[in-house]
Amino acid sequence: MNSDDRAGRIDARVAALASRFFGRIELLAYLVLGLLLALAALLGTGSAAVQLWNALLAHGDADSLVIAIDRLLFVLMVIEILHTVRVSFRSGILVSEPFLVVGLIASIRRVLVITLESSQASQPDKWTSETREFFNATMMELGVLGALILIMVISIFMLRYSRHACPTTEGSDR
Repeated sequence: MNSDDRAGRIDARVAALASRFFGRIELLAYLVLGLLLALAALLGTGSAAVQLWNALLAHGDADSLVIAIDRLLFVLMVIEILHTVRVSFRSGILVSEPFLVVGLIASIRRVLVITLESSQASQPDKWTSETREFFNATMMELGVLGALILIMVISIFMLRYSRHACPTTEGSDR
């Protein structure tokens, strides 16, 4: 056996050892990230429950309801990210559909916030040149968000359709 063969085997062993070491670090990082995301989802759910209770006590106050819905949508985003971490942990590949769903939920959250803000600014007794500019800017943002939501919905549909059209393509476990 010559020295080149010996050096090649040593390099292969070092590469295998490094791969195992970094693989375990990656698994640990996924585990910690998953636990933190699960904790954030639990805390967000509790916060949304408290906000819904406050809205109930305030006889369905619109502001409290919008805040509660916003928090629930945040929890949905966290759960979708947790799902992505779980799928990545299990399969070792990154799946794009959960990120599109998170973007869709985030866009819907923003639409709700803009709607609440613009409804407050459009009250007749508060109509000034500043509120008119604010209202125009929010309407522009709503238009962009509407287009973005449509693009994400079409993208999700196309991903799901391509998975069904090409049976050899593997998708997520949903």
